[in-house]
Amino acid sequence: MRITLATIVLMACTSSLASAQTPTIDHWTPAQIMAKAAELEPKAHGPDGAASTKLTEYPNHYTMVALRNKNGGAEIHDDYADFFYVVKGHGTLVTGGPVQDEKIVSPGEHRGSALQGGAQTVLNKGDVVHIPAGVSHQLLISAGSTFVYFVIKVKEK
Repeated sequence: MRITLATIVLMACTSSLASAQTPTIDHWTPAQIMAKAAELEPKAHGPDGAASTKLTEYPNHYTMVALRNKNGGAEIHDDYADFFYVVKGHGTLVTGGPVQDEKIVSPGEHRGSALQGGAQTVLNKGDVVHIPAGVSHQLLISAGSTFVYFVIKVKEK
């Protein structure tokens, strides 16, 4: 069964449907997402090896396009879950385990240099992953690779 981007957005937003929503229907094609990723490419050549842009904000969630060409640091979002839909490339998602060098960078947002231990899940184009609020996670990208993903951040707490 092939999961479409529209299906993922619908799954992520089901809990928000009871609350007031904008009457606008947002539709993003893979070509439009890749065009946004192309705009991010020059910004991803910095030391972080990543860039992202927020697409649309809703009452309980928002959408983003992200591009990564280097390993990410470890993250924990206290209140927001992440849904990733892999548009291009492959990487390894590490989840769970303590965050090394953990710092709170803003209310509810923790960052660190890496995860110690954790489960590894290989992500490929077309894959979807849900990372619940409060779960430590880190994306690892092979050298010379580009990883493009559509993100839905859903307020869970």
